Amino acid sequence: MDAQDLADLAQRIKSWARDLGFTDVGIADTDLSVAEAHLHNWLAQGFHGDMEYMQRHGLKRSRPELLHEGTVRVVSVRLDYLPDSHANMDAVLADPTAAYISRYALGRDYHKLMRNRLQKLAERILSVSPTAGLRAFVDSAPVLEKALAEKAGLGWIGKHSNLINRKAGSWFFLGELYINLPLPIDTPATEHCGACTACLDVCPTQAIVAPYQVDARRCVSYLTIELHGPIPEAYRPLIGNRIYGCDDCQIICPWNRFAKLTDVADFNPRHQLNTQQLLAVFAWDEATFLAKTEGSAIRRIGYERWLRNCAVALGNAPYSPAISAALHAKWPDATELVREHLHWALIQQQQKSV
Repeated sequence: MDAQDLADLAQRIKSWARDLGFTDVGIADTDLSVAEAHLHNWLAQGFHGDMEYMQRHGLKRSRPELLHEGTVRVVSVRLDYLPDSHANMDAVLADPTAAYISRYALGRDYHKLMRNRLQKLAERILSVSPTAGLRAFVDSAPVLEKALAEKAGLGWIGKHSNLINRKAGSWFFLGELYINLPLPIDTPATEHCGACTACLDVCPTQAIVAPYQVDARRCVSYLTIELHGPIPEAYRPLIGNRIYGCDDCQIICPWNRFAKLTDVADFNPRHQLNTQQLLAVFAWDEATFLAKTEGSAIRRIGYERWLRNCAVALGNAPYSPAISAALHAKWPDATELVREHLHWALIQQQQKSV
């Protein structure tokens, strides 16, 4: 293909991506040397905690051609997912008896939905360029998706390490299509955080230890989702009523005043997960948990960690005989991990009762 053919194909790819429902699309080269240095520094400081997969694949994460041979360009796509208003989120966080779940997890798991759309995009490319080498990724392999999206012009990496778009904020998912065709690339996004430190200031556990530096070991999302063992006691009171993830740094971000509610029905809240009470979700047995989280990202933590997280949140709630009774009721069948957090929560409740 000559330069004009490649330019035409790039425009068709962008048109097809939007036809398939993606909110935005851009094309980047594969030079991630700056991001690679940042990643190595982050790993060297141990900020990844127990997420050993972050260093398991060597250079494949920062050098796309090592992950998929022949890759010279990356088509980066964005899909907005905001399912709830900021006012509703604030209301749940302000109610210590309510259960706060990160808004990305309220609906169906985005991985399969986005992968299906990316696969359809790949098929359209192959229909006009049968020899193209393609591979789709949606948070499913060692890919520096935010760095690639930044290079593709979809936004800049903010001080909280999330990608921000000037017209849409940060409530969106990312996906990638690695390709072996030298398509024309887009202009990388520029940074517009300025002197703002709202995300650093609002973080419940002060996990954003410096602008653009997140110590995952302190992050509520890591503690409630990625961490398999006990949540360190020092962080338990700071978690509040967040039982799966945390959105505080996105809620506070001024750029999210431009965010719009998603038009993807699959991302809308299921089983009233945006308005559940702590006692209600803590009362679920394992069968109910599996039924309520079917097709959801929440299921990945399993029932044991769900109870662990709920116990911490109940310990942080105001004293209530109903809470103490619920904590005691879970004790006989609880695992050692859950019992540790039940014990802690009961102590918190007891201290508040006097």
